[in-house]
Amino acid sequence: MTDAELIEKLKSDLGDTVEEISNPARRRLFLKVAPQRLLAVTTRLRDAYGVVFLSTISGVDNGEMFEILYHFSTPETDYNIRTEIPKANPHIDSITPAIPGAVLYERELQDMFGIVVDGIPDARPLVLPDDWPAGNFPLRKDWKHERPQEVIPGGKS
Repeated sequence: MTDAELIEKLKSDLGDTVEEISNPARRRLFLKVAPQRLLAVTTRLRDAYGVVFLSTISGVDNGEMFEILYHFSTPETDYNIRTEIPKANPHIDSITPAIPGAVLYERELQDMFGIVVDGIPDARPLVLPDDWPAGNFPLRKDWKHERPQEVIPGGKS
């Protein structure tokens, strides 16, 4: 099946659950969806297209909005689902009911961006140290790193 045929099939199958489908390169598709439709689209891709391997979830702080990209791969095609949520109320539903392995990437979203993943089965911090200050999210544009004072053993005070 060509990319154009696959896009037409997706448009027919997913209907208005997808806002936009683009094809920037051969066998690489981007589907833009509203956040409340993310789980439904992910489930449909899993069931009808064999999309089960989530390679990663990435996020972008665009100022007032967070853009979240779910990167899936099959032997034939890469599927990327893109959604946006407001930074003022950063909540997104977990996709673990469809893709259980997403839990690790969703925990990373919580740690690094402060995005609340509703329905995540394990919300413990994943990548930040246990003593990391609450409310500090290192991949947000407004985060400021304050370097700790360097202490040299036996050095001058």
